[in-house]
Amino acid sequence: MPYVVTAVWTAQPGQEQVVLDAIEKLTPPSREEPGNLFYQAYQDPAEPSVFRLFEVYADEAAYAAHGASEHFAEFGHGQAIPVLAGRERAFYETLG
Repeated sequence: MPYVVTAVWTAQPGQEQVVLDAIEKLTPPSREEPGNLFYQAYQDPAEPSVFRLFEVYADEAAYAAHGASEHFAEFGHGQAIPVLAGRERAFYETLG
């Protein structure tokens, strides 16, 4: 069953562009991962410091592979996460 992840990344004041740049670099290789079914980030213009990511993987192992990937290490852990004021994640299993 597909494994769904939602994430909310809130940038520290003045760090919005750093996070946006990281997401723009992270998205293409994430979409190319063998177990990735959908990967979309979005930003509400009314809340420019808040970035939301909606991700769907073939299974939980595919999500784990994403978290262990070189591109996530570089652009997630190496660039975006250090300048976040908050990071929330939720995990879901699809039905049917």
